Amino acid sequence: MSAETREVLEICVDCMASVEACAAAGVDRIELCAGLVEGGTTPSVGFMRAARAAYGGRLMVMIRPRAGDFVVSAGELRVMEEDVRVARGEGADGVVFGCLCPDGRIDEVAAGGLVGAACGMDMTFHRAFDVSRDLEESLETLIGLGIPRVLTSGGEASVEVGMGVIGELVRRAAGRLAVLAGGGMRAGLVERLRGLGVREFHMSARSGFASPMEYRRPEIPMGASVVPGEYERRQADPAVLGAMLELLSGPHAALTKAGAV
Repeated sequence: MSAETREVLEICVDCMASVEACAAAGVDRIELCAGLVEGGTTPSVGFMRAARAAYGGRLMVMIRPRAGDFVVSAGELRVMEEDVRVARGEGADGVVFGCLCPDGRIDEVAAGGLVGAACGMDMTFHRAFDVSRDLEESLETLIGLGIPRVLTSGGEASVEVGMGVIGELVRRAAGRLAVLAGGGMRAGLVERLRGLGVREFHMSARSGFASPMEYRRPEIPMGASVVPGEYERRQADPAVLGAMLELLSGPHAALTKAGAV
């Protein structure tokens, strides 16, 4: 398979265990985040630095100052632009961001400022795209801004539901922008997405792992009143990574068969 059509697996990670699992498996690219339960926010400088030291593949850093909607204030945009500069300084290969206007259009002013801050870096516009008002319009806006990739579930809750739209986006993009399929992604969907022309796949690949904590106070939550189990960890699962990598093209099959996962 040529370099132009080589399939890519990207894993979103929010803990060092997931970074290390991806490094061991030979995953192509990771999206480094904090708080995946909130959809992902900007990771700490310490996490960026440690991840860069542990992982030799393509490192993308989420640039999102808070959870919630994607309308950013002038102050938040200054934070995001500074976070782009920090990510560059910590050795990130690229950044991931998304900005919308209150009416659901892509915020070209904010996104353009981030494109300028990230000049020379790789960029992905994240799933803010999926909640924009018109995906075809948004696609053309991103292409016009020079953003090389969009992460999308086809404007639906999951890739599986939005698969038809994803295929249409690939067709409309016509190579001007890469469509990264993500949102409820699993190995069983790869072949169908391939048939639509998708070459980049995004997932968390997480499973539950027991916490090593022996003394436990489960009646005292540290976050919201309804939270995921605090004595269970959600991190990248080597078995899930291996299954995905076996499906995708490139050198990964040799890695997994050799016991690299």
